[in-house]
Amino acid sequence: MAATAASGLQMAAARPSISPSPSRIFKASTAFFSSDAKCTSLSKLTSSSHVSSAQPFFRNLTSSPVKLIVTRAMAVETENKVLPGLPVDLRGKRAFIAGVADDNGYGWAIAKSLAAAGAEILVGTWVPALNIFETSLRRGKFDESRMLPDGSMMEITKVYPLDAVYDSPEDIPEDIKMNKRYAGSSKWTVQEVVESVKQDFGSIDILVHSLANGPEVSRPLLETSRKGYLAALSASSYSFVSLLKHFLPIMNPGGASISLTYIASERIIPGYGGGMSSAKAALESDTQVLAFEAGRKRQIRVNTISAGPLGSRAAKAIGFIDKMIEYSFANAPIEKELSADEVGNAAAFLVSPLSSAITGAVVYVDNGLNAMGVGIDSPIFDIPKEN
Repeated sequence: MAATAASGLQMAAARPSISPSPSRIFKASTAFFSSDAKCTSLSKLTSSSHVSSAQPFFRNLTSSPVKLIVTRAMAVETENKVLPGLPVDLRGKRAFIAGVADDNGYGWAIAKSLAAAGAEILVGTWVPALNIFETSLRRGKFDESRMLPDGSMMEITKVYPLDAVYDSPEDIPEDIKMNKRYAGSSKWTVQEVVESVKQDFGSIDILVHSLANGPEVSRPLLETSRKGYLAALSASSYSFVSLLKHFLPIMNPGGASISLTYIASERIIPGYGGGMSSAKAALESDTQVLAFEAGRKRQIRVNTISAGPLGSRAAKAIGFIDKMIEYSFANAPIEKELSADEVGNAAAFLVSPLSSAITGAVVYVDNGLNAMGVGIDSPIFDIPKEN
């Protein structure tokens, strides 16, 4: 079963996949923090230069299997401009985000924040979701959510079909080869996608893993089959190991990688079953080991973000995401709903030079819910609310 793109509760639907796409040309900008009172608040990424509006998508009916959306990372005149404040500057960097299939998950938010900081964006979309995703892009359905802080639109240089459950063509079972949802797409295994990226661009600087899938996520662990359990680990944990393993040789030294995890890796979250909690625990353990191996081998930093619940389309598949959002709002130290952009901004910082000494870390972006030992909304507690 193909890996699904995780967004909200870190488990639901979307996989890296791609096919040829139309071209677009945009300019990206650089995000920065400033102490100037007239500048935007620290919680938002802002732009260093004005960006022109996007040109319309067009379809090349004679092109190859991979769809393109061509972009420019930064306007020439701002490339060497000194920025005020403390910049999250990713100009000249290229990022591959695996697991973007719509415009409302964490993968999309991370892509936007990296683009706002000046990075060139490559996307991996799960093969069965590819046509819908590209059609939505082409028809402008994502235009509003593609808007960056400076008024320009997020640029996507290229979209690749990807199913991170399969490392090479030899791993693909016959039923998947014959599946009509994969018809028309090619070169979508991890190995093939990396080879395509190398051929197209030579190298990348940033790898983002934003996908997960647990076919039996709604089942308690005691009712989970071996097949379902191993499928969850394959799609949600080993997929990251495989992507980093294959991308590492073409990652520029000093680059960085980010994955997404969830508090269920270390705390009991009833309803988050099927081996998904085990998969997230494995992902966090792998983050530490890979930080050492990738760091010593190629000076690549490896971190993971433990994000709070988000009401994305993917997370809706779990069935209780709305309750988790309500629970977080009622019990987290900061009483507000988590925004996908907050996770995106944290990711931009973690892959930037500002975090050059941070690796092997689990960074919590959940309004502080991870720090709580009890649910204060229980009638047992009578904690007065501050006005």
